[in-house]
Amino acid sequence: MSEHIKHPLVKPNTVEQRLYQLDLAGKALSAPTLVVLPTGLGKTIVALLVIASRLQKTGGKALILSPTKPLVEQHAAFLRSTLNIPEDEILTFTGAVAPDKREELWKKGKVIISTPQVIENDILTKRISLEDVTHITFDEAHRAVGNYAYTYIAERYFEDAKKPHCLAITASPGSSDEKISEVCTNLYIRSVAIKTETDPDVTPYIHKKEVEWNHVILPSEMRELKDLLEKVLEDRFQKLTELGYSIQYGKKASKMDLLGLQKKLQGQIREMAEPAVYSALSILAEVMKVSHAVEIVETQGIEALKKYTARLENEATSRTGSKASKRLSDDLYMRQLYKRLEECTTEHPKLAVVKDIVSKELNGKPDSRVIVFTNYRDTSEMVTNALSEIKDIRPVKFVGQSSKFKDKGLTQKQQVEIIEKFKAGEYNVLVATSVAEEGLDIPATDLVVFYEPVPSEIRSIQRKGRTGRKHEGRVVVLVTKGTRDEAYYWSCAHKEKRMQSNMQQWQENMSELNRANNENDKTDIASEFRSEEEQQTGLSDFSDEEVTVILDQREIRSTVARSLEKLGFNIVVKTLEVGDYIVSDRVAIERKSTEDFVNSLLDRHIFRQISDLAGAYEKPILIIEGEGLFTTRMVNPNAIHGMLASLSLDFGVSILHTRDAEDTASLIGILAKREQIDEKRSTSVHGKKSSMMLSQQQEYIVSSISNIGPNAAKNLLDHFGTVENVMKAELDELKEVKNIGPKTAGKMREILSSKYKN
Repeated sequence: MSEHIKHPLVKPNTVEQRLYQLDLAGKALSAPTLVVLPTGLGKTIVALLVIASRLQKTGGKALILSPTKPLVEQHAAFLRSTLNIPEDEILTFTGAVAPDKREELWKKGKVIISTPQVIENDILTKRISLEDVTHITFDEAHRAVGNYAYTYIAERYFEDAKKPHCLAITASPGSSDEKISEVCTNLYIRSVAIKTETDPDVTPYIHKKEVEWNHVILPSEMRELKDLLEKVLEDRFQKLTELGYSIQYGKKASKMDLLGLQKKLQGQIREMAEPAVYSALSILAEVMKVSHAVEIVETQGIEALKKYTARLENEATSRTGSKASKRLSDDLYMRQLYKRLEECTTEHPKLAVVKDIVSKELNGKPDSRVIVFTNYRDTSEMVTNALSEIKDIRPVKFVGQSSKFKDKGLTQKQQVEIIEKFKAGEYNVLVATSVAEEGLDIPATDLVVFYEPVPSEIRSIQRKGRTGRKHEGRVVVLVTKGTRDEAYYWSCAHKEKRMQSNMQQWQENMSELNRANNENDKTDIASEFRSEEEQQTGLSDFSDEEVTVILDQREIRSTVARSLEKLGFNIVVKTLEVGDYIVSDRVAIERKSTEDFVNSLLDRHIFRQISDLAGAYEKPILIIEGEGLFTTRMVNPNAIHGMLASLSLDFGVSILHTRDAEDTASLIGILAKREQIDEKRSTSVHGKKSSMMLSQQQEYIVSSISNIGPNAAKNLLDHFGTVENVMKAELDELKEVKNIGPKTAGKMREILSSKYKN
């Protein structure tokens, strides 16, 4: 009979005692630690032991951060069932809890489980303080890179908390030294503790996991489709060569090669490039779209390719579609491809293999649970539909939240409901994209199928970790011979080996820090990972006086707010009708990324925003943030220059450019300091968002139809008189309108008359 953990803050007989978990928890208590433990071996239990120990010895609060709402709910349920703490003191914070309510709950909570974005926002808006938090757990710690919220929270925590301590947990931190180093630096990690499936204290809990590689051959009919696409690629690569931009390996160039050329071309544009550079970028955009289509043919299937080409066609006919998509739509070989696709009756052999493997598994073990992983949503739907045709197979598609053309995502509530039904056996096959790879409490599965290999060692490890938890498991990876499937397989295998080697090296190199046991010296920990320059940067560079920046509540999601707060500015968040940032009674700022700015050129929305800004504030400012202003959507540079001239001359707005969010924050800070300290002006919010006139609202409704721009909308309304008449117009009537051709008229009728399918 297994022994259980005995601790005053752990409920009796709820947590099995495992020596490797106790060992990891002991190491983690000595210093801020990164714990690396394979999926299914109880990383959450290690966190529980550390939390219980910290709360008993130091008091205060414990904070557990997890990337998604389902994970937050999952951890909360576990901690309520195991921690010997009143349940009303174990709280969950997500966006579903109102900010004012969170502020109130924070005061009485002992253990708070939250998404990181919520905590980041509450710190920025001063609703909460981390001063009395004595422990933070960073779940799925490999996410702590770049501008992810973990990075900011860790920095503030080690600055503000009286007795800081953290535990970072992950199954796979990454294969490169750079990635591991960034995670450790961002989370102030001073110790690394690793357990693998081969460690003696772990092996008793490991169940056999067979990994099989099933190779298939691409059918001749699909090779013909691939040949058509490769002819398009050959033509585009030839054009790039003629422009002086040849690329190594030609049609076999990797995505990394293509992105490298794109970066080079964008760099040349910033240096007042020749027209050839713009042409090369546009051609390269075509190459990337076609290259993706080749990958779908090789590794996914006909149905997935049909859906992708439908999106390309939709983009080509859309009024905001790129020139690249429009040229591809008219390409002879692409037209042949579309024709062949309509006639194609062959499906990718992987589909038949998946049906056979899953059928045999469920016939042999009717109570089995199976996960089929696919890289793309289109494939997940195709596989789900195919499996649903087989008796006793009850599949369900499991995808992320975002939605796009003819592809609706799942809400987090729907995701949780699906997992519960999968556990209960209502569904026995989960056909999932990457959303099911990380963290979710998916029950032990008997079989995991990779529809294709993945080049990421993190994703591969997490997929495999979905089986072999409570009993023996099986992993089957499908590989199409002679395609990028094989390249991804070898790449991933190499990265997994390198990760194991690197992690062992990191554990050895950081052992001295682990023994140092300076967990209570927050100054040493915080300053150890920041350069002297970073430690000296702040509002003190400007003045000892408090400087306030008012920002719109939507801007709290940007890293500009975080950067302003780090610089020492007083952040006030409000719902602003006009502008994004207010720095005085006369200066307000509208911030646009380069992509947003170019998109607003196409929908004309920015003119109303700037008109409102100029009408409400004496000195309106537009900040355009980021690079690629002239390459984001391949819009004619003259159109962008014309827009900038109009905004400056017609509205009197000052237009400023910044490199990134940090650069924007620095600029806003300088403007705020100048206004409030040098000019002695106070901040003041004023101005109302103007309402569109009736005619503008009518034009807006009509122009929302695919391929209908502002001018076409006016022509339609002039011709038919009302929006209602436009919507009712027949095909022949639409073709009578100025500049409305048969193709546009047909698209309108298709949209207006087709039955809605959710």
